Amino acid sequence: MTASSASPSTPSSSITPSTPPGSTQHARRAHSFNAAAAQYAANRPSYPPALFDAVEVLAARSLAGAKVVDVGAGTGISTGLLHARGAEVLAVEPGPGMAAEFRRVHSGIPIVRGSGDALPLATASADFLTYAQSWHWTDPSRSVPEALRVLRPGGALALWWNTEALDVPWIEAAARRAERFLGWDPVVEKNGSGARAARFLSLDPSGSLSFEHRQVRWSRSIPVDTRLANIGSHSPFLVLGEEATGAFFAEERNRLLQAFPEGFVEETYVVELLVALRS
Repeated sequence: MTASSASPSTPSSSITPSTPPGSTQHARRAHSFNAAAAQYAANRPSYPPALFDAVEVLAARSLAGAKVVDVGAGTGISTGLLHARGAEVLAVEPGPGMAAEFRRVHSGIPIVRGSGDALPLATASADFLTYAQSWHWTDPSRSVPEALRVLRPGGALALWWNTEALDVPWIEAAARRAERFLGWDPVVEKNGSGARAARFLSLDPSGSLSFEHRQVRWSRSIPVDTRLANIGSHSPFLVLGEEATGAFFAEERNRLLQAFPEGFVEETYVVELLVALRS
């Protein structure tokens, strides 16, 4: 595994664009993870140490010893890393299946049921609120006031997403095949574009927060089957089910093995990090 800063011109994309909070499709996708929690935990990518270095720089304080609430913690991929950095971390997770998998893997880390739209936490009780791959499941009209309520003065709200590095040809081609299968219009946003800036602004429609933006590029070498299980753990595929997606994944496996006959691929990611400080 390697980690380095991303080039400002590196295009990147998420496999799962957001759907409007409160919509039926949004709810179906949000709940889809509960039945696939073990698959999610085993195959989703982690995060590089440089990401947490960047969080500390932007927050102007160490994670070690800080009271950190990891919201939408899922199976605990980010929570475990925050704990390893020395944070006093509490996980918040709405899904019963994801929470059960979290408890199985991270039995020593406390977790409570709840969501970013209604945090089960005392006012001014956290130094950091972190959202790894999860802010887009919230309603910012509710989650922003909740973040401001729960954070202590000077506390930091940190949001991040692993996005695929579309400047890598095979990743770009695979992303386009997935988009065609799912019926999406292909959109490649370049860093610093008006579309990307608009997306960041939509994370806080109230304008209460001022985000600093960083990127961290990293990669991991994994078996082809892990790659397929990773993609299959994303909600657009989960809601379709195995029967509807079986042929796509069989063809995708054949394509990847033709391109990588040794059976391993190097997935490259750009972590999009946003940090806002509470005044």
